[in-house]
Amino acid sequence: MAENRASVYAAGVTEGVPCWVDAQLPDVGAGKRFYGELFGWAFQEPGTAYGATVWARLDGEPVAALAHKTDGRMPTVWTVYFATPDAQATVRRVQATGGQVVMAPYPVDDLGRAALVADPEGAVFGLWQPGVHRGFGVRHRPGAFAWAQLYARDTETANTFYGHLFHEALFGPGAEPDFGRVPVTEVFSEMMPPHFLVHFGVEDCDRAVGAVTRLGGRVQAGPFTASYGTVAVVTDNQGASFAVLER
Repeated sequence: MAENRASVYAAGVTEGVPCWVDAQLPDVGAGKRFYGELFGWAFQEPGTAYGATVWARLDGEPVAALAHKTDGRMPTVWTVYFATPDAQATVRRVQATGGQVVMAPYPVDDLGRAALVADPEGAVFGLWQPGVHRGFGVRHRPGAFAWAQLYARDTETANTFYGHLFHEALFGPGAEPDFGRVPVTEVFSEMMPPHFLVHFGVEDCDRAVGAVTRLGGRVQAGPFTASYGTVAVVTDNQGASFAVLER
C-alpha cells in the first residue's frame, strides 16, 4: 500500500501515513445513497464489517467506512486515521508532546486496533494499528482518499507536534506526505476550531460540487486553487464536512 514510502514496517505502511477514514452519521442508509451516487461507492451490508459500520468499496477495494452514531451528541464528522505499528506507544508519544487521548486504543476484532487522540490545539485524529485490515485498498484516484488537510491556529506548533510524532512520513527520505497544514483562517472563520479535513479525489471539481448540491449537501468554500490542486469544501446531506480535490 505504501511501497514508495520510507521506513516501511511489517504491516506494509509507513507510520504516520493516512491509512483510513470513517464518517460518523445519524443515518447510514442516507450516507450510502449520498456517497454511492457521488463517488460510485458500493457497500458491504451491516454485519460483514465491524459493529454497525459499513465499508465503502471502489472497484472492489476498501476506501472508507460509514458508521452509525450511537450518541446524538457526537459530531457528524469524517475522521482520518494515521497508521502506527503500536497504537499504545503512539498514544504515549501524543501525550508526551502536548496532545490528549480521546479514546484509548481498543481492539476491532482481528481487523486491528484503533484510538482517537487530539493534538495540542484540539484537532482530533485517529490511529490505526493494522491487523488483517491494512487500510485503503486504493488512494489518489477519483472516488478515493486523496489528501488530509489540518486547519490549525498555529501551524508552527502543528509542524513541531506532527514532525515529532510522524517524522519519517512527513520529512524522512523519500517521504511523499498526504498531509498538509494551513491556518484555519485561510478557508474558515477564525471561530472555527482546529480540525482535519478529509479530501476525496474527483475528475472535475465543478461537476462534483454540482452533484453535492443536487444530492442535498452544500458548499462551504470554493472551488479554489491550492498548492495541491483545485479544492471545494462541502458538507454531505447530514452535515459531515469533507473536500473534493481535482488534480
